[in-house]
Amino acid sequence: MADKVERIKCLIIGSGPAGYTAAIYAARADMKPVMYTGMEPGGQLTTTTEVDNFPGYPEGIDGPTMMIQLQQQAERFGTEVRIGMVTSVALSNTHGGIHKVVIDNGSTLEAESIIIATGATAKYLGLPSEQRLRGGGVSACAVCDGFFYKGQEVAIVGGGDTAAEESTYLANICSKVTLLVRKGEMRASKAMQHRVANTPNLEVKYFTEIEEVIGDQVVEGLRLVNNQTGEKEEIKVTGLFIAIGHTPNTNIFKGQLDMDETGYIITKGKSTKTNCPGVFASGDVQDKEYRQAITAAGTGCMAALDAERYLAAVESKEEVEA
Repeated sequence: MADKVERIKCLIIGSGPAGYTAAIYAARADMKPVMYTGMEPGGQLTTTTEVDNFPGYPEGIDGPTMMIQLQQQAERFGTEVRIGMVTSVALSNTHGGIHKVVIDNGSTLEAESIIIATGATAKYLGLPSEQRLRGGGVSACAVCDGFFYKGQEVAIVGGGDTAAEESTYLANICSKVTLLVRKGEMRASKAMQHRVANTPNLEVKYFTEIEEVIGDQVVEGLRLVNNQTGEKEEIKVTGLFIAIGHTPNTNIFKGQLDMDETGYIITKGKSTKTNCPGVFASGDVQDKEYRQAITAAGTGCMAALDAERYLAAVESKEEVEA
């Protein structure tokens, strides 16, 4: 006789601020949520040394500690947190349908509702020195970490709207910002380019790439190379911000959920509903605009409420039919 397939009322995929907030609300609503953490339990915040802009922490808190506390809060109300990764899904397109999910240990689950909180992964340059100093002066979020470099000289890499916006943001709090653009022009909109050009303490270096991030424990400078002439130079900075984009972690849902051209899940209106009934998306997996822990947590709350109402509607319909 074949093993009985486990049925889950509310499955949460991902364990960042969105996933844990969804778990807290779902557990308190007696939805008996089961969470699979993914390959990076706690999400991007586990690579952040200090979180100063999340409400409720007047003295700040380091990212890993904050995620441990969120997990403890979710577990306090009955969330079952499992270490593991969802490798494939077969989503139902019918109201009240059952979604089938495969875990990396080979087990198969059936879920009555799914909350997706798999997040997005920041793109990095791939330099060994850059990876070594992540959390030691290398960051992929100027809004998150720029405050720590107030009055200091920093550099930022990128040529699009995000790089332009973040470089002007940094220029308001840092003494000098050097924007490094790989090509001979920026991809940013003309309006954003004008903002960059009109910011006095913001210098743009075109045709410029980073050869090495200098520093042992923290960022102390950069070795740059002009990709046209081969000329090299070193500049002193205490912070390096990477603004070359993010990749949403949505590969396992492609072909089943509606996404934009870059792979972000499209949700309906002001809800977290996807095109599949009973499947909800929260956090950075559906938000390429704000990408903050607090906004991710907010959509995690929304997803749990949406899932609760969905399950209640399904149960009501089944009672009527019975």
